[in-house]
Amino acid sequence: MTDDVTDEMSSSLPEPVESAPLTEKLEAILLILEEPLGLVALAAAVGAPVPAVRQAIETLVDDYDGRGAGPRRGFELREVGGGWRLYVREDHDGLVAEFVGGQAPARLSQAALETLAVIAYKQPVTRGQVASIRAVNVDSVVRTLLARGLITELFADSETGAINYGTTDALLQNLGINSLDELPPISPLLDDGSNGFEESSIR
Repeated sequence: MTDDVTDEMSSSLPEPVESAPLTEKLEAILLILEEPLGLVALAAAVGAPVPAVRQAIETLVDDYDGRGAGPRRGFELREVGGGWRLYVREDHDGLVAEFVGGQAPARLSQAALETLAVIAYKQPVTRGQVASIRAVNVDSVVRTLLARGLITELFADSETGAINYGTTDALLQNLGINSLDELPPISPLLDDGSNGFEESSIR
């Protein structure tokens, strides 16, 4: 009797993650990626051989493009800079931009303002470079600025696949300027430039 109850309870439990289809595991990882991830890294993430991951990626691409059993999706799985990541399908860029632009405006946090300033003055710049300059993690702040339409992805580094960011026309409109050339010079806001440099680096 006890064994029957145990068997019934076991059958009602969800299957362990290890038994999930490879495509399902890949989707879970791809959904949270901020930058393209290569096949080897994806294979390590899901614990599967690279050839199997490559085949699963091809299956997902076909599925999202409507070549599988389901309809074409509003997003696509695209290879950029040697890595894979989910993107909004180009057909819907205008729709997404309009939606983001129509969201209720809210004040940016100090962290967002500082990150935005770094991108504005240093663009094109990667998230890693921004984090290095600010000495803090900027992942969530970059997502916020992207959602507000104040920055955009310019291109992916051909070697590392890291996304380079830049500002948008929406930022210019919010600042009331016509071009980045009208940004105030940053040098008067800094010290004489000697701090933080080793003597050997300025010879």
